[in-house]
Amino acid sequence: MSLTLTDITLTYPDGDARLTALDRVSLDVPKGSLTAVLGPSGSGKSSLLAVAATLVAPDAGTVTVDGTPTTGLSRRELTALRRHRIGIVFQQPNLLPSLTAAEQLQVMAEIDGRRARTARNRAAELLDAVGLADRADRRPHQLSGGERQRVNIARALMNGPTVLLVDEPTSALDHERGATVIDLIARLTRERATATVLVTHDRTHLTAADRVAEVRDGRLSAARTESVAICHAGG
Repeated sequence: MSLTLTDITLTYPDGDARLTALDRVSLDVPKGSLTAVLGPSGSGKSSLLAVAATLVAPDAGTVTVDGTPTTGLSRRELTALRRHRIGIVFQQPNLLPSLTAAEQLQVMAEIDGRRARTARNRAAELLDAVGLADRADRRPHQLSGGERQRVNIARALMNGPTVLLVDEPTSALDHERGATVIDLIARLTRERATATVLVTHDRTHLTAADRVAEVRDGRLSAARTESVAICHAGG
């Protein structure tokens, strides 16, 4: 497994008490597979993604990324782990307006200390992989919403992560463009052998997932392949 969450419990202060966001959640995501996590607003989807990304430490339980348990790692060690092993596709691309599509990617590698030529070559390869080779010199305002999201995905892959975490990538897109983005994520998951978790509320895209799990009130159902067919038929 490239990503394993074991008995994760996460609570937040709620007045004099504490609110349980995740209740003994366990999830295994193998390399080269896409697991979709469904759930209504406030169910715990975002909390699950934040814990998996090591952005939030759980009250209890263990997160293991590519064989490395994150419990006990220092802040610097967690930053290095995220930089080298975890790619995050945020709901909003948040591209820097002054940078071209290629430069959005290059800056990630340069922050990591890679040479400029290596960064340029890697950025060109990834933009080609997401179908934007001919848009490399365009700035965000010159790109469509779907193209900006594809740059967002390519940027998350820039440092060769083993884990890819994707947060509601189609929320600002129409159905056709959203389906294209989901298919792209599924293809890149297989090609790049990432353990991918896709958080979504949209059941119409689930046929692209290898497994589907649902979170409600902080509890996660067991991920299972047959859920894809059931959800597709029901949608």
